[in-house]
Parts: sequence; structure tokens; C-alpha cells
Amino acid sequence: MMPKMDGFALAKEIRVLNKNIPVIFITAKSLKEDKLKGYNLGADDYITKPFDEEELLWKIKAVVRRIPENKSDGKAEVVTIGNYSFDYCNQSLTIDGKTKRITEKECDILNYLSVHRNKVIKREDLLKGLWGENDYFLGRSLDVFITKIRRYLKEDEDLSIENVFGVGFIFNVPEK
Repeated sequence: MMPKMDGFALAKEIRVLNKNIPVIFITAKSLKEDKLKGYNLGADDYITKPFDEEELLWKIKAVVRRIPENKSDGKAEVVTIGNYSFDYCNQSLTIDGKTKRITEKECDILNYLSVHRNKVIKREDLLKGLWGENDYFLGRSLDVFITKIRRYLKEDEDLSIENVFGVGFIFNVPEK
């Protein structure tokens, strides 16, 4: 019942991007089918209106307690993509000791591609996942970003971002 997208669609989008983000539905939809659909989409809890605020706070605390702590002590996690090291937090790509800084949006796109490597990525999912919309102008921007990322990755001939006509892309990364 939210504008533009309902909670079920939003939960589905969140789960595509990150399965670890907690999701709690707070809704007027109290039918058993709605609750089951929410839990099926990966909800941690499903609370129907009206609800007790104190109970809500305790439920939120319980869900947050189950989230694993980040053990990196503030250090950025670096991901290997072919011969490159990709540091999302520091917005950099490194190969053979040479580091290239990339923009935040390029980082977001490369991260999305990396998470979904060797799988068909629907253009619509990528646009919605990163911009929240799917329109012509954002699609053209995406093409420009993909071209730049291809250029950044050219030093590793085994890596490619392949267009899948009418669908989207595949980020081909050899398994090591």
C-alpha cells in the first residue's frame, strides 16, 4: 500500500540485493495469505496494525541481535575479480600494483555485477536495484557506466561484460 511499490515487491528487491538485511513488515494486511507471503519473501517478522510500540521495539531488538557483527574492525573487504582486487569501501580497482579510483556509482554497478557474476542479470533488475526506477534515461546512463567499467577491466582478458540481447548482461568471471 506504499506509493509506486508495495511492501512485498520492496522486500523482494531487498532480498535480491542483500539477503542479510532485516525485514519487518508493519502492515494493515492481516490475512493469513499475506502473512505467509511476507514470510515466504524472507521477512524476519510480520506485525499487523494496530500494534503495541513497546512490543515492536523488542521485536526490532531481537532481529538486530541476530545480525552477525562485522568482524573486519573497520577494514574494507577486498573482493577478487579475475586478476583484479576490488575494494568497494575505498572505491578502487587494483591490478599488478596499479590502483584506479572509480566513482561511487561505478562501484555500485561493479559490486552488483560481481555479486551476480556468471549469471544473466536483467537490465530492469540492475536499474531498479541501483536507481530504484527503470526509465529510458537511466538505461542510457547505465550503458555509459558499463562501457567505462569494461574499459577499467580490459587488462584482464578473461573478464567480460556480455550483452544479452533484450535481457541484460552477464559478467563473465572465470572460476579459480
